[in-house]
Amino acid sequence: MTTRAADLTTLRVGGEIATFVEVSTESDFIAALGKFPDALVVGGGSNLLFVGGRCERPLIKVSTSGIAHEVDACSGATWTVSAGENWDDFVLATIKAGCAGLETLSGIPGTVGASPIQNIGAYGTELTASVARVRVFDRTSGEVRTFAAAECGFGYRTSLFKKEVDRFAVLEVTFQLRVGEMSNDVTYPELAAELKINVGERAAVTAVRAAVLKIRARKGMVLSDDDTDTWSAGSFFINPTLPASQIPAGAPVWEQEDGRVKTSAAWLIEKSGTSKGERFGNAAVSSKHVLALTNTGNASSEEIIEAARTICARVEQSFGITLQPEVRIVGAQL
Repeated sequence: MTTRAADLTTLRVGGEIATFVEVSTESDFIAALGKFPDALVVGGGSNLLFVGGRCERPLIKVSTSGIAHEVDACSGATWTVSAGENWDDFVLATIKAGCAGLETLSGIPGTVGASPIQNIGAYGTELTASVARVRVFDRTSGEVRTFAAAECGFGYRTSLFKKEVDRFAVLEVTFQLRVGEMSNDVTYPELAAELKINVGERAAVTAVRAAVLKIRARKGMVLSDDDTDTWSAGSFFINPTLPASQIPAGAPVWEQEDGRVKTSAAWLIEKSGTSKGERFGNAAVSSKHVLALTNTGNASSEEIIEAARTICARVEQSFGITLQPEVRIVGAQL
């Protein structure tokens, strides 16, 4: 049976995979990496765009499983999770077990193994706040290595594992969470409004999760087979971080520790002439969220990448700012 990239990604585009291997145990994963040292590693496929026809690089789909946790009265709860576990299922498990810290990351598609690569974040929380260590296979040395959180090079939507994505393959992630039924301080205004609390106040973790899922659904960020507006890779672009002098007047800004400021990619995209629902052949900007590019049902990978290039060109022409993709693009350059 032929496996296509379209079958493995949430954008549902891409051609045939020449060599496809699915692994369900860590030992099989390491063996496959040894056999195919140049293989692409895929989890949930929620942050990938394959461009072009047949993909000649071997592809390894990680379906490993295993969740273990222990609670210490002093240090809280430690969770060790295999790379192939579904991210949102894991988040729900922590909440059901009476732990706090990941509730604002509810609803993010993909696997646990992908989470530290991207340093996923949403609604005021980044993964780095909860990671204790990451265990990986180093394809260069052929060794299994463990990185403490401080060694992972975490930054805004990046990490050591993203910068050297073809070297390190994540095997499992260990998290340190607080035991409790109340969330951390809610710092994201939209989430606070949904919860009907003030920014800086806390809420029950179950309520925070429910609110996050509602917001994500309104933005088309909860995957649904029946709604092509959700056939996307989430936010396609990252928010640019720039010297303050380069930020356009009126753009939202968030000051960064290094003295630069972060601004909104969505604002730049809208102000440069792109609108929600705009079509680019069979690709489109989401009708709910201008940062998401969607497959309206029959889009090709080429239509998706051309839509992204058009949006980037508009922003560049309007503001002199070059947008960077949050999505990993295989087979083409943006």
